[in-house]
Parts: sequence; C-alpha cells; structure tokens
Amino acid sequence: MNILVFDIETVPDIESGKKLYNLAGLNAKDAAELMFNQRRQETEGKSDFLQHYLHKIVAISLVLRTQDKFSVWSLGDVDASEADIMQRFFDGIERYTPTLVSWNGSGFDLPVLHYRSLLHKVVAQRYWENGETDRNFKWNNYLSRFHSRHTDLMDVLSGYMPTAKASLDKIASVLGFPGKMGMSGKQVWDCYVNGDIETIRNYCETDVLNTYLVYLRYELIRGNLTEKTYNDECQQVRSMLDNETKSHLKIFLAAWPA
Repeated sequence: MNILVFDIETVPDIESGKKLYNLAGLNAKDAAELMFNQRRQETEGKSDFLQHYLHKIVAISLVLRTQDKFSVWSLGDVDASEADIMQRFFDGIERYTPTLVSWNGSGFDLPVLHYRSLLHKVVAQRYWENGETDRNFKWNNYLSRFHSRHTDLMDVLSGYMPTAKASLDKIASVLGFPGKMGMSGKQVWDCYVNGDIETIRNYCETDVLNTYLVYLRYELIRGNLTEKTYNDECQQVRSMLDNETKSHLKIFLAAWPA
C-alpha cells in the first residue's frame, strides 16, 4: 500500500478578494487586511479566518511511504506557480493511487484544492473517480466521508464530533513528537509578504512528518501494525532524517526524543 500524507499552506487570494470586495488599486497587504476585516464583520468578530475559496495555495508538502522507500518534500520549487504544485499533487495520486492521510484535510485542505482546481482548470481524473469508470472506486474513493482512501486523522480520532477535535500540534506533542516547534499557520502570511517561501515550505514539511507519526500510532492501535513494525517504521523515519542535510529536518529529529 502507498501512503501519501499531505498538507497545504495558504495565503489570502488577493486577486479574488479584489473582485469580490472592490479592492482595486490596493497593495496586497492592505487588501488582505480589508479581507480579514470583512470576515470579522461576517462572523460578528468571532474569526478573521477567510472562507475556503479565498485561500491561495503557496506550498504543498508530502510524505510518501511506498513498499521500498520513505521520503518527505515540497512540490515544485520556491518559484513554482500554484497551478503547477497542484497539478504535481494530483499527478502523484494518478501515479500511485495512494491512501491519502491528513490532519483536517476534509475540513480545509481538500475543499481549498477543489476551489483552486476550478480556478486553474487542474485535471485530476483519478482523484475525482467515484466508480463510473473504475468500479473499485464505487465503495471506496477519495471523496466520500467514510471511505478509507482518504484518512483525515482529526476527523477519525475525534469521532467526527466538532467538540472533540484537537490541533495537530497538541496531539503530536502529547504523543512525544516534535509538534510545531515555534512556527504556526498564523505566521505564514507574514513570511509570504516578506518573500520567505522557503520557511513556509519547511514548516509544511514538519507538519506532514508530525501527521505521519500520528498516523503510525493510529495504525498501531488499529492492529494494522505490531509493536515491532511500528518501531521499525519510526526508525525508518529517524534514519531518513539523520541522513538529511536540511536544517529544519535535523532540528525536527533533535526535538524527537529517542
């Protein structure tokens, strides 16, 4: 079985905001602040978190576990377009037909990917398959909530109860994994404004690593891994990180107690 853990990082979609809220002529920072303010008004001050269709994807990071390898990386390079990194993501699904794993992917990442696919005309035939051309997907596909081709760990572990949901950072930390290590999604916009896409990508990569480690523990409690195979899988992650030269991955390993 191929496992593909994914996470996206987003910023306000300024161009769409300008169309919807008549913000022509404003620079990106001022337009974003007005979009946040508009959202605060819509939610009566409860949140400035923009609706899904007003997010622009600036990074997609992955963990891929196949029968013979384990790897973590971000799609494209720092100058890649949103459409390019999205197409690479869906091409990977086309190639591997993996089990997708996420933390809040059903509630955020996938809906954003859907809206942005419409905008950029990104074709993803395998992802959208629901059994019309492949009968194996009729009862198990990426789109239906209770099917297993996509495992949203936050949904599953909370029993699909909103009051029981928890953040990845807290669950990872409780389990002894590194967690966010001082970075959070709230800092992504500031990094983007400053042109620091690399920091965003690095942060996204640590998120998918945390998610994968939680997934391994989830597979252990389900009985799909023995204690030995669970420890072996964790050791494989450690070995990969130990051989990495990227500083954020070295820091992740150092923050993960043996």
